[in-house]
Amino acid sequence: MTTQLPSAAPLTAGPQSPMPLPTPRGPVSDTLLRVLAGTTEPAALHEEVAGVLAAPTGSWLEHDDVQLTLTCMYELHYRGLDGVDDDWEWQPDVLAARAELERAVEAELRERVRVDVPVDTSAGAVAQTLFALAAADDGPSMSRWIARRAQRRHLEELLVHRSLYQLKEADPHTWSVPRLGGAPKVALMEIQSDEYGAGDPERQHAALFAQAMRGLGLDDTYGRYVDHVPAITLAHPNVMSMLGLHRRLRGAIVGHLAAFEMTSSIPNRLYGNGMRRVGLGEDVTEYFDEHVEADAVHEQIAGRDMAGRLVEQDPRLGGDVMWGAAVCLALDGWWAQHVLERWEAGEPSLREPLR
Repeated sequence: MTTQLPSAAPLTAGPQSPMPLPTPRGPVSDTLLRVLAGTTEPAALHEEVAGVLAAPTGSWLEHDDVQLTLTCMYELHYRGLDGVDDDWEWQPDVLAARAELERAVEAELRERVRVDVPVDTSAGAVAQTLFALAAADDGPSMSRWIARRAQRRHLEELLVHRSLYQLKEADPHTWSVPRLGGAPKVALMEIQSDEYGAGDPERQHAALFAQAMRGLGLDDTYGRYVDHVPAITLAHPNVMSMLGLHRRLRGAIVGHLAAFEMTSSIPNRLYGNGMRRVGLGEDVTEYFDEHVEADAVHEQIAGRDMAGRLVEQDPRLGGDVMWGAAVCLALDGWWAQHVLERWEAGEPSLREPLR
């Protein structure tokens, strides 16, 4: 018997529009989309997930089927999927299948990303360790490449890659708000308030990013380019969602946000300079320029008042705070390596051409 759920509500245009249904990339994503359409029993997901996990083929972070499946599963907690009923968000079989995939991804990250835990758990020492971790990152610099060498086509691809997160910027980190209390919560909310426009909907960072996309002639529809980007692009927002949605990983999502803010100001200055170099105007550069000043302030709040004070409150979270920060840096580096290797070879970095 096929599981029956209420029919989907009419779509709402604009900022509330759901992600378009993507094209499947393998047996798991195909089964999930058929389950969400009501044409396949939810229990079928278990068999497909077990089959994929039993035959690993390299990194799960670069596995198109796994990452697209997780993207769709997580999207049920954000704006939803086009034509899919909201009741699927908490369907037990979907959640169980997601948990299996998450265990595989987290296990790989725990194996690949190792970091020392500071002995001194004072707020100042934690912040100092986080800044040192960010400064020591030796991954490839996407922002320097953009500033010096990018042509317009590279900038278009850059925004397409980043649109899968940037059009819902800050939302994965916001899952941690009810998990925190006291000073760390206040610090987090100070950062998030700026991300969401400080009271002005037009100044939301996601809205400024959408403006930049339009300035480059791109479609700013939420999730529009999900079929264009490779697994490694999907992996970072997926990991952010995983960290944010699990209370046991609250230290990791706080550490992730701290590293995110600590490595934002200078790169965004370089991105903006690269775009001005090819003749793009303020409608495109405003998003990046906004982050130069805002994140220079945010990094201090995130390091000491949020992450540092959290570890002071609960020293047991120190290891996950550092690990979450290191995961942020690693994922950004792995993505940059993928993109830059293709650009250096004169190839597009997307799965499908834009035009």
